[in-house]
Amino acid sequence: MTTTHPSATPPPIAQIGVVAWMRKNLFSDWFNTALTIVILVVSLVILRSLLIWATTVAQWRVIPANLPLYFVGRFPAAQYWRMWTVLGMIATLFGLTWGILARNVPKLFSRGVLIGVGIVALIIALFPMTVPYSEYPRSVPARLLLFAAEILLLAGAWAGRALGKQVPTIGRWLSLAWFICFLLTLWLMMGSLGLKPVSTSNWGGLLLTIFMAVVSIFLCFPLGVLLALGRQSSLPVVRVFSVLYIEIIRGIPLLAILFIGQNMIPLFLPPGVRLDNIFRAIIGLTLFSAAYLAENIRGGLQAIPRGQTEAANALGLNPILTTLLIVLPQALKISIPAIVGQFISLLQDTTLLSIVGIIELLGITRSVLANPEFIGRYWEGYTFIGVIYWILCYAMSWGSRRLEKQLNTGR
Repeated sequence: MTTTHPSATPPPIAQIGVVAWMRKNLFSDWFNTALTIVILVVSLVILRSLLIWATTVAQWRVIPANLPLYFVGRFPAAQYWRMWTVLGMIATLFGLTWGILARNVPKLFSRGVLIGVGIVALIIALFPMTVPYSEYPRSVPARLLLFAAEILLLAGAWAGRALGKQVPTIGRWLSLAWFICFLLTLWLMMGSLGLKPVSTSNWGGLLLTIFMAVVSIFLCFPLGVLLALGRQSSLPVVRVFSVLYIEIIRGIPLLAILFIGQNMIPLFLPPGVRLDNIFRAIIGLTLFSAAYLAENIRGGLQAIPRGQTEAANALGLNPILTTLLIVLPQALKISIPAIVGQFISLLQDTTLLSIVGIIELLGITRSVLANPEFIGRYWEGYTFIGVIYWILCYAMSWGSRRLEKQLNTGR
Protein backbone atom coordinates (compact mmCIF):
# COMPACT_ATOMS: atom_id res chain seq x y z
CA MET A 1 0.00 0.00 0.00
CA THR A 2 1.45 3.27 -1.07
CA THR A 3 0.83 6.46 0.80
CA THR A 4 0.59 9.74 -0.97
CA HIS A 5 1.62 12.97 0.58
CA PRO A 6 -0.03 16.21 -0.44
CA SER A 7 2.19 18.46 -2.44
CA ALA A 8 3.70 21.26 -0.53
CA THR A 9 2.09 24.60 -1.33
CA PRO A 10 3.55 27.94 -0.50
CA PRO A 11 1.98 29.73 2.46
CA PRO A 12 -0.65 32.34 1.59
CA ILE A 13 0.45 35.91 1.28
CA ALA A 14 -0.21 37.70 4.52
CA GLN A 15 -2.94 40.30 4.22
CA ILE A 16 -1.95 42.27 7.27
CA GLY A 17 -1.05 45.93 7.37
CA VAL A 18 -1.83 48.99 5.30
CA VAL A 19 0.36 48.04 2.33
CA ALA A 20 -1.13 44.56 2.07
CA TRP A 21 -4.68 45.95 2.33
CA MET A 22 -4.01 48.52 -0.40
CA ARG A 23 -2.46 45.88 -2.65
CA LYS A 24 -5.51 43.63 -2.24
CA ASN A 25 -8.29 46.25 -2.44
CA LEU A 26 -6.90 49.20 -4.43
CA PHE A 27 -4.21 47.80 -6.72
CA SER A 28 -5.30 44.20 -7.31
CA ASP A 29 -5.29 44.51 -11.15
CA TRP A 30 -4.66 47.10 -13.84
CA PHE A 31 -8.26 48.36 -13.97
CA ASN A 32 -8.52 48.73 -10.19
CA THR A 33 -5.16 50.49 -10.13
CA ALA A 34 -6.13 52.95 -12.88
CA LEU A 35 -9.47 53.67 -11.23
CA THR A 36 -7.78 54.26 -7.87
CA ILE A 37 -5.26 56.68 -9.37
CA VAL A 38 -7.94 58.64 -11.27
CA ILE A 39 -10.16 58.98 -8.19
CA LEU A 40 -7.17 59.95 -6.05
CA VAL A 41 -6.07 62.66 -8.50
CA VAL A 42 -9.59 64.09 -8.82
CA SER A 43 -10.02 64.06 -5.03
CA LEU A 44 -6.71 65.87 -4.50
CA VAL A 45 -7.61 68.52 -7.09
CA ILE A 46 -10.99 69.13 -5.46
CA LEU A 47 -9.49 69.19 -1.97
CA ARG A 48 -6.77 71.63 -3.07
CA SER A 49 -9.36 73.95 -4.60
CA LEU A 50 -11.47 73.84 -1.44
CA LEU A 51 -8.48 74.59 0.77
CA ILE A 52 -7.45 77.52 -1.40
CA TRP A 53 -10.98 78.91 -1.33
CA ALA A 54 -11.39 78.40 2.42
CA THR A 55 -8.06 80.01 3.32
CA THR A 56 -7.71 82.84 0.80
CA VAL A 57 -11.02 83.66 -0.87
CA ALA A 58 -13.75 82.96 1.69
CA GLN A 59 -14.68 85.74 4.11
CA TRP A 60 -15.65 83.92 7.28
CA ARG A 61 -16.46 87.08 9.21
CA VAL A 62 -20.15 86.48 8.49
CA ILE A 63 -20.13 83.47 10.85
CA PRO A 64 -18.71 84.94 14.10
CA ALA A 65 -20.63 88.17 13.56
CA ASN A 66 -23.93 86.26 13.58
CA LEU A 67 -23.17 83.24 15.73
CA PRO A 68 -25.89 84.00 18.34
CA LEU A 69 -28.47 84.09 15.53
CA TYR A 70 -27.25 80.77 14.15
CA PHE A 71 -27.49 79.06 17.53
CA VAL A 72 -30.48 80.57 19.34
CA GLY A 73 -32.11 82.94 16.86
CA ARG A 74 -33.58 86.05 18.43
CA PHE A 75 -33.70 84.58 21.92
CA PRO A 76 -33.21 87.47 24.38
CA ALA A 77 -29.54 87.95 25.23
CA ALA A 78 -30.40 88.59 28.88
CA GLN A 79 -31.83 85.05 29.06
CA TYR A 80 -28.88 83.16 27.55
CA TRP A 81 -28.26 81.64 30.96
CA ARG A 82 -31.31 79.46 30.36
CA MET A 83 -29.70 77.92 27.29
CA TRP A 84 -26.49 77.25 29.18
CA THR A 85 -28.54 75.59 31.94
CA VAL A 86 -30.27 73.41 29.36
CA LEU A 87 -26.89 72.48 27.83
CA GLY A 88 -25.58 71.53 31.26
CA MET A 89 -28.62 69.37 32.03
CA ILE A 90 -28.46 67.58 28.69
CA ALA A 91 -24.69 67.03 28.95
CA THR A 92 -25.02 65.56 32.46
CA LEU A 93 -27.95 63.32 31.58
CA PHE A 94 -26.32 62.22 28.34
CA GLY A 95 -23.20 61.32 30.30
CA LEU A 96 -25.24 59.33 32.84
CA THR A 97 -27.03 57.50 30.03
CA TRP A 98 -23.72 56.83 28.30
CA GLY A 99 -22.19 55.43 31.48
CA ILE A 100 -25.20 53.30 32.44
CA LEU A 101 -25.57 51.75 28.98
CA ALA A 102 -21.80 51.25 28.69
CA ARG A 103 -21.34 49.45 31.99
CA ASN A 104 -21.19 46.14 30.12
CA VAL A 105 -19.67 47.53 26.91
CA PRO A 106 -16.02 48.50 27.60
CA LYS A 107 -15.59 49.73 24.02
CA LEU A 108 -17.69 52.78 24.79
CA PHE A 109 -14.90 53.82 27.19
CA SER A 110 -12.11 52.82 24.84
CA ARG A 111 -9.07 54.88 23.97
CA GLY A 112 -10.68 56.01 20.70
CA VAL A 113 -13.69 57.48 22.48
CA LEU A 114 -11.53 59.33 24.94
CA ILE A 115 -9.37 60.64 22.10
CA GLY A 116 -12.53 61.89 20.41
CA VAL A 117 -13.56 63.74 23.57
CA GLY A 118 -10.08 65.26 23.72
CA ILE A 119 -10.34 66.42 20.10
CA VAL A 120 -13.64 68.14 20.91
CA ALA A 121 -11.96 69.91 23.83
CA LEU A 122 -9.11 71.01 21.57
CA ILE A 123 -11.57 72.37 18.99
CA ILE A 124 -13.32 74.36 21.72
CA ALA A 125 -9.99 75.74 22.92
CA LEU A 126 -8.80 76.74 19.44
CA PHE A 127 -12.16 77.76 18.00
CA PRO A 128 -11.48 81.18 16.47
CA MET A 129 -15.09 82.35 16.46
CA THR A 130 -16.72 84.26 19.26
CA VAL A 131 -19.53 82.30 20.87
CA PRO A 132 -22.13 84.48 22.69
CA TYR A 133 -21.25 85.19 26.27
CA SER A 134 -23.47 84.20 29.14
CA GLU A 135 -25.45 86.95 30.78
CA TYR A 136 -25.46 85.15 34.12
CA PRO A 137 -22.80 85.81 35.23
CA ARG A 138 -21.59 88.27 32.61
CA SER A 139 -17.92 87.72 33.39
CA VAL A 140 -17.85 84.03 32.43
CA PRO A 141 -16.86 83.47 28.77
CA ALA A 142 -18.78 80.95 26.71
CA ARG A 143 -15.64 78.95 25.94
CA LEU A 144 -15.24 78.20 29.64
CA LEU A 145 -18.90 77.21 29.85
CA LEU A 146 -18.43 74.80 26.93
CA PHE A 147 -15.52 73.22 28.79
CA ALA A 148 -17.75 72.93 31.87
CA ALA A 149 -20.42 71.17 29.79
CA GLU A 150 -17.85 68.66 28.53
CA ILE A 151 -16.64 68.06 32.09
CA LEU A 152 -20.24 67.46 33.17
CA LEU A 153 -20.61 64.94 30.35
CA LEU A 154 -17.51 62.99 31.40
CA ALA A 155 -18.38 63.18 35.09
CA GLY A 156 -21.88 61.94 34.33
CA ALA A 157 -20.46 59.08 32.27
CA TRP A 158 -18.19 57.86 35.04
CA ALA A 159 -20.96 58.30 37.64
CA GLY A 160 -23.41 56.43 35.42
CA ARG A 161 -20.98 53.57 34.94
CA ALA A 162 -20.48 53.27 38.71
CA LEU A 163 -24.21 53.50 39.43
CA GLY A 164 -24.97 50.97 36.69
CA LYS A 165 -22.73 48.39 38.34
CA GLN A 166 -24.07 49.03 41.85
CA VAL A 167 -27.76 49.42 40.93
CA PRO A 168 -28.45 47.27 37.84
CA THR A 169 -32.10 48.40 37.64
CA ILE A 170 -31.26 52.10 37.38
CA GLY A 171 -31.45 51.92 33.58
CA ARG A 172 -35.23 51.61 33.85
CA TRP A 173 -35.42 55.22 35.03
CA LEU A 174 -33.56 56.71 32.09
CA SER A 175 -36.71 57.31 30.03
CA LEU A 176 -38.37 59.10 32.95
CA ALA A 177 -35.24 61.19 33.51
CA TRP A 178 -35.17 62.28 29.86
CA PHE A 179 -38.88 63.12 29.96
CA ILE A 180 -38.37 65.30 33.06
CA CYS A 181 -35.37 66.92 31.33
CA PHE A 182 -37.57 67.70 28.33
CA LEU A 183 -40.21 69.33 30.56
CA LEU A 184 -37.53 71.41 32.30
CA THR A 185 -36.08 72.41 28.93
CA LEU A 186 -39.50 73.47 27.69
CA TRP A 187 -40.06 75.47 30.88
CA LEU A 188 -36.72 77.24 30.58
CA MET A 189 -37.27 78.03 26.90
CA MET A 190 -40.85 79.26 27.23
CA GLY A 191 -40.71 80.79 30.69
CA SER A 192 -43.74 81.23 33.03
CA LEU A 193 -43.98 79.74 36.54
CA GLY A 194 -41.54 82.28 37.93
CA LEU A 195 -39.55 82.90 34.74
CA LYS A 196 -40.10 85.70 32.26
CA PRO A 197 -42.06 84.30 29.28
CA VAL A 198 -40.22 84.14 25.97
CA SER A 199 -42.38 84.05 22.86
CA THR A 200 -41.78 81.21 20.45
CA SER A 201 -41.43 83.85 17.72
CA ASN A 202 -38.02 84.58 19.28
CA TRP A 203 -36.90 80.96 18.98
CA GLY A 204 -34.77 80.20 15.98
CA GLY A 205 -31.60 78.79 14.54
CA LEU A 206 -30.07 75.53 15.69
CA LEU A 207 -32.09 75.65 18.92
CA LEU A 208 -35.40 75.53 17.05
CA THR A 209 -34.18 72.97 14.51
CA ILE A 210 -33.13 70.46 17.18
CA PHE A 211 -36.24 71.12 19.28
CA MET A 212 -38.65 70.49 16.41
CA ALA A 213 -36.75 67.44 15.17
CA VAL A 214 -36.56 65.81 18.62
CA VAL A 215 -40.22 66.44 19.47
CA SER A 216 -41.40 65.23 16.06
CA ILE A 217 -39.28 62.08 16.33
CA PHE A 218 -40.67 61.17 19.74
CA LEU A 219 -44.24 61.79 18.58
CA CYS A 220 -44.08 60.08 15.19
CA PHE A 221 -42.44 56.88 16.45
CA PRO A 222 -45.36 55.52 18.53
CA LEU A 223 -47.85 56.73 15.89
CA GLY A 224 -45.87 54.94 13.18
CA VAL A 225 -45.80 51.72 15.22
CA LEU A 226 -49.57 51.87 15.74
CA LEU A 227 -50.17 52.47 12.02
CA ALA A 228 -47.89 49.58 11.06
CA LEU A 229 -49.69 47.25 13.46
CA GLY A 230 -53.03 48.60 12.24
CA ARG A 231 -52.15 47.82 8.63
CA GLN A 232 -51.38 44.25 9.69
CA SER A 233 -54.52 43.98 11.82
CA SER A 234 -57.24 41.41 11.12
CA LEU A 235 -59.93 43.99 11.94
CA PRO A 236 -61.15 45.47 8.63
CA VAL A 237 -61.98 48.90 10.06
CA VAL A 238 -58.55 49.34 11.65
CA ARG A 239 -56.73 47.99 8.60
CA VAL A 240 -58.66 50.14 6.11
CA PHE A 241 -58.18 53.29 8.21
CA SER A 242 -54.43 52.65 8.50
CA VAL A 243 -54.06 51.97 4.79
CA LEU A 244 -56.02 55.10 3.83
CA TYR A 245 -54.03 57.28 6.20
CA ILE A 246 -50.66 55.97 5.03
CA GLU A 247 -51.44 56.17 1.33
CA ILE A 248 -53.08 59.60 1.50
CA ILE A 249 -50.28 61.17 3.55
CA ARG A 250 -47.57 59.58 1.38
CA GLY A 251 -49.29 61.03 -1.68
CA ILE A 252 -49.14 64.63 -0.42
CA PRO A 253 -45.88 66.64 -0.38
CA LEU A 254 -44.60 67.70 3.03
CA LEU A 255 -44.75 71.36 2.08
CA ALA A 256 -48.47 71.04 1.32
CA ILE A 257 -49.03 69.34 4.69
CA LEU A 258 -47.19 72.17 6.45
CA PHE A 259 -49.37 74.77 4.74
CA ILE A 260 -52.50 72.76 5.59
CA GLY A 261 -51.38 72.51 9.21
CA GLN A 262 -50.73 76.24 9.47
CA ASN A 263 -54.12 77.18 8.02
CA MET A 264 -56.56 74.34 8.81
CA ILE A 265 -55.61 73.19 12.32
CA PRO A 266 -57.02 76.43 13.88
CA LEU A 267 -60.40 75.59 12.28
CA PHE A 268 -60.71 72.48 14.49
CA LEU A 269 -59.93 74.32 17.73
CA PRO A 270 -62.51 75.91 20.04
CA PRO A 271 -63.17 79.65 19.59
CA GLY A 272 -60.52 81.78 21.23
CA VAL A 273 -57.95 78.96 21.29
CA ARG A 274 -54.99 79.43 18.99
CA LEU A 275 -52.21 76.88 18.75
CA ASP A 276 -48.72 78.27 18.30
CA ASN A 277 -47.39 78.01 14.74
CA ILE A 278 -44.36 76.03 15.92
CA PHE A 279 -46.54 73.33 17.44
CA ARG A 280 -48.72 73.33 14.31
CA ALA A 281 -45.59 72.66 12.29
CA ILE A 282 -44.63 69.85 14.70
CA ILE A 283 -48.05 68.28 14.11
CA GLY A 284 -47.48 68.44 10.35
CA LEU A 285 -44.01 66.90 10.59
CA THR A 286 -45.29 64.18 12.92
CA LEU A 287 -48.23 63.17 10.74
CA PHE A 288 -46.06 63.12 7.62
CA SER A 289 -43.17 61.15 9.10
CA ALA A 290 -45.44 58.64 10.86
CA ALA A 291 -46.83 57.43 7.52
CA TYR A 292 -43.36 56.66 6.13
CA LEU A 293 -42.20 55.22 9.44
CA ALA A 294 -45.19 52.87 9.48
CA GLU A 295 -44.11 51.35 6.16
CA ASN A 296 -40.55 50.91 7.43
CA ILE A 297 -41.80 49.09 10.51
CA ARG A 298 -44.28 47.04 8.44
CA GLY A 299 -41.32 45.76 6.43
CA GLY A 300 -39.78 44.54 9.68
CA LEU A 301 -43.05 42.92 10.75
CA GLN A 302 -43.29 41.01 7.47
CA ALA A 303 -39.72 39.76 7.89
CA ILE A 304 -40.60 37.88 11.09
CA PRO A 305 -41.18 34.16 10.34
CA ARG A 306 -44.69 32.89 10.94
CA GLY A 307 -43.22 30.24 13.20
CA GLN A 308 -42.54 32.90 15.85
CA THR A 309 -46.26 33.63 16.16
CA GLU A 310 -47.18 29.95 16.10
CA ALA A 311 -44.66 29.20 18.85
CA ALA A 312 -46.06 32.04 20.97
CA ASN A 313 -49.59 30.73 20.48
CA ALA A 314 -48.42 27.27 21.49
CA LEU A 315 -47.09 28.74 24.73
CA GLY A 316 -50.50 30.23 25.48
CA LEU A 317 -49.78 33.90 24.73
CA ASN A 318 -52.71 35.94 23.46
CA PRO A 319 -52.33 38.05 20.26
CA ILE A 320 -51.56 41.26 22.17
CA LEU A 321 -48.75 39.70 24.23
CA THR A 322 -47.45 37.89 21.16
CA THR A 323 -47.17 41.20 19.30
CA LEU A 324 -45.69 43.20 22.17
CA LEU A 325 -43.24 40.60 23.51
CA ILE A 326 -42.31 38.48 20.49
CA VAL A 327 -43.02 40.07 17.12
CA LEU A 328 -42.62 43.83 17.63
CA PRO A 329 -39.18 43.79 19.35
CA GLN A 330 -37.71 41.68 16.55
CA ALA A 331 -39.36 43.82 13.86
CA LEU A 332 -38.01 47.04 15.38
CA LYS A 333 -34.52 45.53 15.57
CA ILE A 334 -34.65 44.59 11.90
CA SER A 335 -36.01 48.02 10.95
CA ILE A 336 -33.36 50.07 12.77
CA PRO A 337 -31.53 51.24 9.60
CA ALA A 338 -34.78 52.31 7.89
CA ILE A 339 -36.12 53.96 11.05
CA VAL A 340 -32.96 55.98 11.63
CA GLY A 341 -32.91 56.92 7.94
CA GLN A 342 -36.43 58.31 8.35
CA PHE A 343 -35.35 60.25 11.46
CA ILE A 344 -32.44 61.76 9.52
CA SER A 345 -34.84 62.69 6.73
CA LEU A 346 -37.14 64.33 9.29
CA LEU A 347 -34.23 66.42 10.61
CA GLN A 348 -33.42 67.55 7.10
CA ASP A 349 -37.10 68.26 6.37
CA THR A 350 -37.08 70.97 9.04
CA THR A 351 -35.38 73.18 6.45
CA LEU A 352 -38.79 73.54 4.77
CA LEU A 353 -40.20 75.32 7.82
CA SER A 354 -38.69 78.63 6.78
CA ILE A 355 -41.16 78.68 3.87
CA VAL A 356 -44.09 78.78 6.33
CA GLY A 357 -42.56 81.56 8.41
CA ILE A 358 -40.61 79.56 11.02
CA ILE A 359 -37.05 80.82 11.23
CA GLU A 360 -34.99 77.69 11.87
CA LEU A 361 -31.32 77.24 10.92
CA LEU A 362 -31.78 77.67 7.17
CA GLY A 363 -34.19 80.57 7.69
CA ILE A 364 -31.69 82.31 9.94
CA THR A 365 -29.02 81.89 7.27
CA ARG A 366 -31.28 83.52 4.69
CA SER A 367 -31.94 86.40 7.07
CA VAL A 368 -28.22 86.87 7.70
CA LEU A 369 -27.39 86.82 3.99
CA ALA A 370 -30.11 89.41 3.36
CA ASN A 371 -28.12 91.87 5.47
CA PRO A 372 -26.43 94.38 3.10
CA GLU A 373 -23.19 93.91 5.04
CA PHE A 374 -23.05 90.22 4.12
CA ILE A 375 -24.60 90.12 0.66
CA GLY A 376 -22.83 87.61 -1.55
CA ARG A 377 -21.47 85.45 1.32
CA TYR A 378 -23.66 82.51 0.28
CA TRP A 379 -20.90 79.90 0.13
CA GLU A 380 -19.67 80.73 3.62
CA GLY A 381 -23.11 80.74 5.23
CA TYR A 382 -24.40 77.59 3.57
CA THR A 383 -21.12 75.75 4.13
CA PHE A 384 -21.35 76.49 7.85
CA ILE A 385 -24.89 75.18 8.26
CA GLY A 386 -24.09 72.26 5.93
CA VAL A 387 -21.34 71.18 8.33
CA ILE A 388 -23.77 71.46 11.25
CA TYR A 389 -26.37 69.31 9.51
CA TRP A 390 -23.71 66.78 8.55
CA ILE A 391 -22.53 66.50 12.17
CA LEU A 392 -26.08 65.95 13.43
CA CYS A 393 -26.92 63.40 10.74
CA TYR A 394 -23.63 61.54 11.13
CA ALA A 395 -24.14 61.37 14.91
CA MET A 396 -27.53 59.73 14.36
CA SER A 397 -26.05 57.33 11.82
CA TRP A 398 -23.16 56.44 14.13
CA GLY A 399 -25.57 55.80 16.99
CA SER A 400 -27.64 53.57 14.71
CA ARG A 401 -24.61 51.49 13.74
CA ARG A 402 -23.55 51.11 17.36
CA LEU A 403 -27.07 50.03 18.32
CA GLU A 404 -27.19 47.50 15.48
CA LYS A 405 -23.85 46.07 16.54
CA GLN A 406 -24.94 45.88 20.16
CA LEU A 407 -28.16 44.06 19.20
CA ASN A 408 -26.34 41.81 16.70
CA THR A 409 -28.87 42.50 13.97
CA GLY A 410 -26.58 41.04 11.35
CA ARG A 411 -26.79 37.52 12.83
